[in-house]
Amino acid sequence: MSTQVPPTPPRPSRSSQRIRPYQAEDWDAVYDICVRTGAMGEDARGLLADASLLPDIYAGPYLTFEPNLAFVVEDAGRVVGYTLGTANTAAFIETWRERWLPRVASRYPPPVEPTRTTDEWLVSTLHHPERMLTPEIAPYPAHLHLDLLPEARGGGNGRRLLEAFFLAAAAAGAHSVHMGTNAKAAPFFARMGFARLPEADHNNLVFFHGLTGPLPSARAGT
Repeated sequence: MSTQVPPTPPRPSRSSQRIRPYQAEDWDAVYDICVRTGAMGEDARGLLADASLLPDIYAGPYLTFEPNLAFVVEDAGRVVGYTLGTANTAAFIETWRERWLPRVASRYPPPVEPTRTTDEWLVSTLHHPERMLTPEIAPYPAHLHLDLLPEARGGGNGRRLLEAFFLAAAAAGAHSVHMGTNAKAAPFFARMGFARLPEADHNNLVFFHGLTGPLPSARAGT
């Protein structure tokens, strides 16, 4: 007797994907995506002792204090990507220390320095939000994070998310933006008009962009 193999579900059509503002009910989906893209764009599940540590650093404070700068990619009712950030990094650092850190510090006690593991390094960054502001990037006050699940990549969603963030950040008073990325994602941001800021490179490649300048008209891969 033969066994029938169920057909592979069809990949969702790009036409079903849309960019919209973040809503409070998207919180869990954004947290999940942050983990599933947390290893240089690849799945970070199983790599940390507490997977929530990543989004508690790279998503939670932004969604809590600047939700107006967060946008998601929705595909048939499912969130498959997002961008979020702040229009003023210096002010955001103060809010992080005064209002976010007290919410999560009991779960993540400060590690002994110098840190020895990835978990310890991440917890250290949680307790030292001032790491986000250095003299080299101070002229570019806004910063952002952008993450897409594989099914959301390659159809222009990255570009559309950037455009949504740029408009919102400019309306909030930011004149330029910076972000840290890795070598794998660097070509996309270069195509989007971001310029390299080598003097600010530390753990990541750092780029900046003038918010008032238009993105290139050609659609890019992400």
